[in-house]
Amino acid sequence: MNTIEYDFDPTYGYSLDQLLEVKPPKEPKDFDSFWQQRYQKALTINPQPQTKIISEDSQGWRVFGISYISTDNFPVRGWLMVPTSGVIKRGFIVGHGYGGRDGPDYHLPFKDAALLFPCSRGLGLSAQPSISSEPCWHVLHNINQKDRYILGGCVEDVWLAVTAMLSLFPNLAGRLGYLGISFGGGIGALALAWESRISRGHLNVPSFGHHPLRLRLASNGSAHSVQQYYCTHKKQTLNVLRYYDAALAAKRITIPMHCACAKFDPCVAPPGQFAIYNALPEQKQLFILEAGHHNYSNQVQQEYELINQLDAFFAPLGED
Repeated sequence: MNTIEYDFDPTYGYSLDQLLEVKPPKEPKDFDSFWQQRYQKALTINPQPQTKIISEDSQGWRVFGISYISTDNFPVRGWLMVPTSGVIKRGFIVGHGYGGRDGPDYHLPFKDAALLFPCSRGLGLSAQPSISSEPCWHVLHNINQKDRYILGGCVEDVWLAVTAMLSLFPNLAGRLGYLGISFGGGIGALALAWESRISRGHLNVPSFGHHPLRLRLASNGSAHSVQQYYCTHKKQTLNVLRYYDAALAAKRITIPMHCACAKFDPCVAPPGQFAIYNALPEQKQLFILEAGHHNYSNQVQQEYELINQLDAFFAPLGED
């Protein structure tokens, strides 16, 4: 892998064996109660989902714009896709990377599913003037306040997406999956630790794993922004981030999980990704990517193999 374009080594000197040994950091004593209270409160909210047709047939899908109410009365917007024909047997919530998203993912192989693509608060269609949509600023929004840090609201947006999906498709109870990449992978781990209505999950190069390591390993992107802030607010920053550690959350995920983790990644340090995978206690599968957030020669082939694995992994959701 070409490292010339970086002034640091995006493998951080870790071999695969070493990556598979990374353990999660120490956790706050009230980690469980902090998140359980937020989850239980989120369950009391009626998201009042509203849909508006965008396309009657786009690559075999009916595409809708969707909006729903999340915590703090925050309006979350995104896309909903359902197949143009056939029976809807399962559903998926699909998270996005820190670049947000400008449309749904048509390449996913789940042709018998309803697919919900929410934009996390402050990003994409859910942008608001009070929150910067630039990743380097979004990731710092209220980072000095444990109860108001933006990532907590983004986790709650996932929980309310599940509620919205089940209000639109109550027959899909017990048949929901989650997929998230990078930012959406880390947010997904934090959400799935408490979310009992999702049956299977996939995390692709997940972020926010093992913050003490993330703060030390030179990175590009939002991680670099947090590192710069940390330099002048060390104790305060760590006291907040320890509640938003995806590796600590992963210890509590009890559903079957599939992870794609990279050995080389300049934006989401691989030790943080593997800390999340390693912490998962239950049935889990690992797909090893040559790189994340970096183009490489074997990328198309690996993406094809990964899609095939996900097709098989999530197949039980559609079985009778």
